[in-house]
Amino acid sequence: MAGARQCPSPNQGERPVDGEVSLLVIHNISLPPGQFGGGYIEQFFTNVLNADEHSYFAEIAELQVSAHLLIDRRGEVVQFVPLSRRAWHAGDSSFAGCANCNDYSIGIELEGTDVEPYSDAQYQSLVQVSRQLLAAYPALKTERIVGHSDIAPGRKTDPGPAFDWAHFFAMLARTDMTQGNSEE
Repeated sequence: MAGARQCPSPNQGERPVDGEVSLLVIHNISLPPGQFGGGYIEQFFTNVLNADEHSYFAEIAELQVSAHLLIDRRGEVVQFVPLSRRAWHAGDSSFAGCANCNDYSIGIELEGTDVEPYSDAQYQSLVQVSRQLLAAYPALKTERIVGHSDIAPGRKTDPGPAFDWAHFFAMLARTDMTQGNSEE
């Protein structure tokens, strides 16, 4: 991903032969829960989280998960898994009748919680990243940008009610119109 800081995660695999990228999944994460900064998300996605640093870390330190990208509160984009590979972000999931969303999706984690507003910088970075992805993957369409809660209902709630979908899609549309007008 252009402009992303690289922090490779071992938690990845090959996409299936028919695993064309056609879905973008928005998540949230904060470690410890409700706290931002500290580098703990990067440690978690790279399997070096110290279980002794916080009681919650003892519960999750042995999990092997990842996302393609993280957008922190300042809007910095960190890439953990190459977009051509399968990140381990969706778990038991299904979209439009097709299971195993990790096979055909890109996962973006926003540093945040279900209930705390996301920063303007995060929305701006998410729009920029989404534009790059929409341009790079023809099967990925705006209507195939969803929350983790959409592909794992009852199991996941992120990015939660604090994520302003209308605001995000309006920003994405403005970006579309601006770029479209400049190309004409």
